[in-house]
Amino acid sequence: MSLKSFLKAKLVSKELSQQLDKIDKPVGSLGYDPWGFNTDTNKIVLSLFSNIYHKYFRVETKGIENVPDSGPVLIIANHSGQLPIDGTLIGYALANRKKAPRLPRAMIERFFPTVPFLGNFLNQVGAVLGDPDNCAKMLENGEAIVAFPEGIRGSGKLYKDRYQLQRFGNGFVHLAMKHNTPIIPVGVVGCEETIPAFADIKPLAKLLGIPYVPVAFPFVLPAKVILNFGKPINFSNEDLTEEQVTRRVEKVKSSINDLIAKGLEEREGIFQ
Repeated sequence: MSLKSFLKAKLVSKELSQQLDKIDKPVGSLGYDPWGFNTDTNKIVLSLFSNIYHKYFRVETKGIENVPDSGPVLIIANHSGQLPIDGTLIGYALANRKKAPRLPRAMIERFFPTVPFLGNFLNQVGAVLGDPDNCAKMLENGEAIVAFPEGIRGSGKLYKDRYQLQRFGNGFVHLAMKHNTPIIPVGVVGCEETIPAFADIKPLAKLLGIPYVPVAFPFVLPAKVILNFGKPINFSNEDLTEEQVTRRVEKVKSSINDLIAKGLEEREGIFQ
């Protein structure tokens, strides 16, 4: 018996296995798709992540029914927390949705696949290099995509800048227009406090060839997380100037800001 088969037998409950089997993911005979997604790896990881989601971060989701049951969709959220905890929480929430669960694909920074073993693991749990061609092909396949237009600017920001959205790239709106794809804005509250960073050692980051070296807590704090999913935003495919596309990006950004404000108002305290 392989290690993966052993872990699956020991860790994955019948209920979770049946829940994830509801999700249609076209994979080959070995259980992988062309981007490296693996069914069994997802079952094992989601089993291990269950207590973290429910008991450590005590995640509340609101409006998750706004994500379409099927077909291409771009789930666009604010980014924070040094590690991709926010994307993992969004993915877990959708995979465990009672009605029409989905396993979204997360767009990741080019830095992550360069880390030994990490890139392969992230591919197996559904993450894909955040390249426009990759995203376009997956939208054509009817996938749900989680993307963070702030990129490194968001994940690496300091605690003093928490919940202040950084500049968004325009690429996701171009893709939404071209592929007739709805955008679901998401406001993530709580991940800013999981690994607060107070400084960035830029010379060391440059020396190591990595985006940032934060001076931060050496562990993940159990902040209360709220995920607010907004109503779909649809943009028609028109011949627009980049300035006009930017205005559409700002509309999505404004919606996310409103959802963040809603989450902050709903939260009784950072750890409550």
